Amino acid sequence: MIEKRYIISDAAKMVEVESHVLRYWEDELGIVIPRNEMGHRYYTDFYIDLLRKVKELKDSGFQLKAIKLLIPSLMEGEDISVGHNPLTQSTETGNQLRTEGNSHINNQESDSAGSNKMQYFRQIMGDIVLEAVRKNNEEIKTVVEDNGRNVSDSVIKQVDYLLRIKEEREEERFKKMDEIIRNYQQSKKEAAMTREKGKKKRWGK
Repeated sequence: MIEKRYIISDAAKMVEVESHVLRYWEDELGIVIPRNEMGHRYYTDFYIDLLRKVKELKDSGFQLKAIKLLIPSLMEGEDISVGHNPLTQSTETGNQLRTEGNSHINNQESDSAGSNKMQYFRQIMGDIVLEAVRKNNEEIKTVVEDNGRNVSDSVIKQVDYLLRIKEEREEERFKKMDEIIRNYQQSKKEAAMTREKGKKKRWGK
């Protein structure tokens, strides 16, 4: 079966983002998109699904630094869907998930899975917080417990805010670069058409 290939504009429509956003994600997340013999990106169904998962995590409130840690698992096909935003989920809700299922085995398994998933994402955010603290120790004050793995919601929100601002600035930069490239390509195309018209007039065609 022949593998379907999509150009970046079609891929962007399928993922429901702008083309420059795809380029930005690929750069920030280290996703290597294959290229054809002309050097142009092409996207297979595998990469479309991968980028859709990235968008799902972004829409759930995760920053790219957190998503980058999940890319290896996503590329192996692991299901990492998120039904809530862990950045705003309270500790009380996590405790409730652990206690609600005591009366039934199935509920216990479900609550345990939810608690483990929350703990997993909090661990990821804890790593990001520690890295952010090292780089921005004058801007962020944090309380880190249990070898730096568990961080308070307030700290996570502070780091999330700083990372979101940085991402918005970087995304805007990619958008401007994308516009410059398109304008340059359009000007080259118009210049070529002008030269072609000049040749036709010169030769009386």
